[in-house]
This record gives sequence, structure tokens and C-alpha cells, in this order.
Amino acid sequence: MARERIVIADDEADIRDVLRITLEHEGFEVEEAANGADALALIRRRSPHVVILDSKMPEMTGEEVCRTLKKDILLRHLPVLLVTAKGETADKVKGLGAGADDYIVKPFEPAELVARVRMVLRRTTQALDANPLTKLPGNSSIMEELERRLQQGGPMAAGYVDLDQFKAFNDAYGFERGDEVIRETARILLTTLQRHGTPDDFLGHIGGDDFVFVTTPAAVDAVAAAIVRETKASLAAFYDAPTRRRGYLEGKDRGGRPMRVGLLSCSVAVVTNERRALTHVAEIAQIGAELKSWAKSRGGSQVVKDRRTEA
Repeated sequence: MARERIVIADDEADIRDVLRITLEHEGFEVEEAANGADALALIRRRSPHVVILDSKMPEMTGEEVCRTLKKDILLRHLPVLLVTAKGETADKVKGLGAGADDYIVKPFEPAELVARVRMVLRRTTQALDANPLTKLPGNSSIMEELERRLQQGGPMAAGYVDLDQFKAFNDAYGFERGDEVIRETARILLTTLQRHGTPDDFLGHIGGDDFVFVTTPAAVDAVAAAIVRETKASLAAFYDAPTRRRGYLEGKDRGGRPMRVGLLSCSVAVVTNERRALTHVAEIAQIGAELKSWAKSRGGSQVVKDRRTEA
């Protein structure tokens, strides 16, 4: 597995040594520069995962390098950590104004440095992974959360949420209205988890009209039932009045024959480790997909829970 790479820049060799030794001890790959211009060249040659810059360097200051990076469309996402001298508040303010993600004050504790590096890495990963429509955590974060739960070994329940009849709605009302439905679904899921779930629950957006939440087996039945109920009630408002009164969309199938399509609802496929051990994220996803398919084949708008005791 490739190591995360960090570019450090400081005109003091002793400070660079401390930074390099500390970070390499934690498993990071480190490249050094003695001034801002060299640091920028290193970054542009091979983009790192994190940049650590001294605020005052020859040729280009840390703030100047940071400002240059944030204007570059290919590099603006890089997390930048500025190193400032003790008590120099003006440097901190200038650095944050230039777009720095965090700062650390010299002299610093190695443990604090590592903690701040890991924090900006985690924050950046989550931001890049977030679904652009709902701003909910995306697939990488979902995988990490499920893996974390598996490693903890405690009771867990994952609910895979899928909208029923969403394609027919998009065809009838357009993608912009469809995006509104997706955002409203995300809001329903969040509020339902807050009301019926636990403080440690997780919600992610797989993509399109697919979501996943993670809660406890004790709470999952109430959460899933409320999601199905609230989704069906709230999403009806996105139809025009005649369609709501009829209770279905009128359309045509691929052969041009008239057909009726039910209104938006959702199905929830629930996977838990109550009856059998779960060992891998892919196993959870596979069971969830099987259950969702079974629910849709029976018209949707229901909760399907895996009650098998073995694979």
C-alpha cells in the first residue's frame, strides 16, 4: 500500500529534521524544501497528500505558496498546514486568510503535529468524498464506516434505502425536479435517524437514489419503518394535484402501450449481525442488494430484513 506523501518547507534545517523524523516514524513519505519556491516546484512535480509550510521563508513565504496553491484548480484541494512562531497571531491570521487549513506553533510537540496532519487528511478526504447533491458522505466514507463497525465487533445494522418509481418520476418531471426529490429524501433520512436512531448513527449517499444508514439492531426496525412512512407521505408533494389524486402516473411502456406507475416511495433492505456474523463490507453490500431486489420485485414501499442464520 502506497504511503501518504507530505511536502515540508522550512528554511531552518533543524526544523526540517524534526518534521521529517516525526512524520517518517508515523509511516509518511516526506520530501523537503528549504524555501517556498522549491516547495511549490516539488508540489507541482508530484502532488502530495499534505503540505507543511513555514510562514516565513525566503523567495516565497508560506502564505504566498498557500495562496498560489488555492488558485490552482488542480491543487486547491491540497490541505496546507502552516508553521508559525509562538505568539505571532498576525501570521496565523494571514495564513488562514491565504487559505491554510490549519496551523501549528513552534516549538511544537511531535504528537500534536501528527494529530493535526491526520485531522486535515481526514477532513479533506471526507470533503472530496461528499456527494455534491446532498453533501452526505460518499462511497469511500461509507466503506470506512462499515469497516470500522466490523472491526469493533459490536451489534450493528445497515439499512440500504432505494427510492421506488424514481426513474418514472424523472421521466415525467425532469432531472431538476428529481434532484429536489433526492435532497428531500436525504433530509427525511437525517431527521428520521435523529428522531428514532442513536447518537452514533451514520448516513451516507451511495449515489443517485441509493442511500445507506448504519445504526443498532435495537433501533433499526423503528428507523426503517419511519423512513418508509415519511418518504411516501412527503414525496407525494412533488407531483401535480391531479396525479396525487389519482395515486399513479400515466405513461407508456417501451412498446407504446398505456401504463400506470405508482407514486414515489422507498424500500429499505436491512442487514444485521444479530443472527449471523458479518466479516466483510462486500458481504454486507451483497446481502443488501439481494434484499433490495426482492423488495422491488414485490412492488416496493416496504422493509425487508435479513433473518438468515448462515450464508
